[in-house]
Amino acid sequence: MRAMPSEEDVIELSGRVAKILLENGAETSRVEGTAEYIGRAAGLELSCHATMTAVFVDAQTEAHTHLIKVRTGDFNLQKVDEINSVSRQFVAGHLSFDDLQRRIAAIDRKVIDFTWVQKIIGAGLVSIAPMLLFKATWGDLAWAFGVGIAGYLAAQWVGHQTKTPYITSAVGGFTIAVLAVLLVHLDWAVSSDNIIISALMPLVPGVALTNSLRELIGKHTISGMVRAVDAILVAVAIGGGVVLGSVLVQLVMGA
Repeated sequence: MRAMPSEEDVIELSGRVAKILLENGAETSRVEGTAEYIGRAAGLELSCHATMTAVFVDAQTEAHTHLIKVRTGDFNLQKVDEINSVSRQFVAGHLSFDDLQRRIAAIDRKVIDFTWVQKIIGAGLVSIAPMLLFKATWGDLAWAFGVGIAGYLAAQWVGHQTKTPYITSAVGGFTIAVLAVLLVHLDWAVSSDNIIISALMPLVPGVALTNSLRELIGKHTISGMVRAVDAILVAVAIGGGVVLGSVLVQLVMGA
């Protein structure tokens, strides 16, 4: 028989799991379901409600609600996958509650990241994929690879200098537009539009858009709308940067 943990420990751990999932890109239905499954497997009937800024965990036998404040940032779906794996093992009875606590704490502390070389190569490869659909020239294909990397690095650099929201996306779009239009003006490339559209791919908020649709389909309207608005604002920032960069180069080269 598996020893039953205290109600406080179950509520605290379930809230911690929900917080990790929400911060790293999981949809609210997964967050709430995972927390409630863990509580049920630990012998405690829990009710979890997740928003984009907070998680509420309540036990029917307790007179209080556990509140965890959440600050979402960069998504890390690998942590979501690891949390899902250990929670399923616990629900299936393959892990004790103490083991689950240790595994969750290790995942929470774990820094999962790629090397800069991997990030740069990945940004370049993502940037050239749409060029295959455009049937672009080999020259534009190569330029899209380089411009996409430059835009990604510009956005990352600005992101390390300031925490102002959406400025990184705007700077990335600006950098890409300036380089693409400049290449065409110098007759080194054929289509600035193709290069811009392709090179913007590393900046597109794909996870946020996907999750917003999943939230709306699952009738989590508030969370879905919040994610959708955030993705739209990122897209607006990217578009604004592209327009500003294109106009600036046109004015300078025209002059």
